[in-house]
Amino acid sequence: MSKEFDDCLKRRRITEFERAKDLVQKELDSADSDLKSAKDSFKDKSFKWSIIQSYYSMFHSARALIYSKGYRERSHYCLIVAIRKLFVDEGLLSYTLVEALQLGKTLRENADYYGEFSEESAKQMIENAEEFLKTAQELTGK
Repeated sequence: MSKEFDDCLKRRRITEFERAKDLVQKELDSADSDLKSAKDSFKDKSFKWSIIQSYYSMFHSARALIYSKGYRERSHYCLIVAIRKLFVDEGLLSYTLVEALQLGKTLRENADYYGEFSEESAKQMIENAEEFLKTAQELTGK
């Protein structure tokens, strides 16, 4: 296992979760709902909210993936670590999608905490969230 993943396990930021597999569809539904909201916000030119909603769509898609492996996260950082370990390292997920998730986290923080956002970033986030959700649905068979 990777050092980062081991560290997240030790700090209990990633834990095994008995009910995880039962919650995969709920997370995918949340991801889909957030993506729809992001698209509506984009149409309304509310680019800040579109970015935030797109990120949370990606977050729920990623969460569905680690749930499908029987884990739960307690940190956005450790969620990304778990995705890399459980999916990228196993050849199941493209590293570019993890980079998109990492970028999404940064863009969400910039929009939410610093008021930094743009139409271009919002458009990119929607595209990334769509691809992430589609891939998560394929990988989980849902």
